Amino acid sequence: MAPISTQWTRLIRFVAAETAQIHIGQPVDPRLDVGLAAWNKQTIRVYELSGSAFDPASHVTSNILTVEKLLSPLSREEMKVVRCLGLNYSDHAAETKMAKPAAPILFYKPLASMIGPNAPIFIPKVAQPVEEHLSDYEVELTIVIGKAAKNVSEADALDYVLGYTGANDVSFRKHQLTTSQWGFSKGFDNTTPLGPVLVSHNAIPNPQEIPLTCTLNGQVLQDGNTNDQIFNVRQTVSFLSQGTTLEPGSVILTGTPKGVGFARKPAIVLKNGDDCRVWLGHGIGTLINPVIEEGHHQAKL
Repeated sequence: MAPISTQWTRLIRFVAAETAQIHIGQPVDPRLDVGLAAWNKQTIRVYELSGSAFDPASHVTSNILTVEKLLSPLSREEMKVVRCLGLNYSDHAAETKMAKPAAPILFYKPLASMIGPNAPIFIPKVAQPVEEHLSDYEVELTIVIGKAAKNVSEADALDYVLGYTGANDVSFRKHQLTTSQWGFSKGFDNTTPLGPVLVSHNAIPNPQEIPLTCTLNGQVLQDGNTNDQIFNVRQTVSFLSQGTTLEPGSVILTGTPKGVGFARKPAIVLKNGDDCRVWLGHGIGTLINPVIEEGHHQAKL
């Protein structure tokens, strides 16, 4: 089957200042870090896109809009399901003193957990106090499936990928480590940032050479590359499609490199008022989110 063809390279979703409506578009400046610009309240000019992200006929128009509010590249309604891989980087397995898995470790996230750029990561009371529950950050390359995939081979797997974006798989280690199932500990409402840009697979022919970092309050804590993945993107898409239809809009988080907070001595935790930033190269950019603990004063946006 032929690869997906997009007529756009970098897609963002946003509320336009001119219309107060939600649009999708391509930034006028191809080099702009849209997430960082939005956080700094810089003017972001965007060529409006016709249609939807999943419409092959969607094209870049000449109509220019201005970003009033940057949103995640996909709405919750467009996400069919959120699948996630755990323990998928060799260096992360080493730092946690865990054996490399023989097959991908899979868990799911509820759609209610997904948020966009600049939105606060909300730590619920069930995950407090944070020093005990070990609230943690995880920068992750994220795959978006563009057409139905079932029983696909590794050789053909990238043909089903619409594009790539970033995510922060915020995790709560006390809950995670008390059970073998991770869905509860990684699925609280409004805890998983996604974005800021969806980069077409056409612009990233090799997803195994993407640098990615996480910075907390100005300190770089993760600095990795997707070339360290245990199961690469081709293997992941192929494996997850066996006997299972990956529908268009399926979102796949692909694991995190070393540097997570709970593996450090002493542990580093996400707490009220923190500024957490994940960055991915190849045009994806910086995903910035403040942290709020339920019951505390709201962090400044």
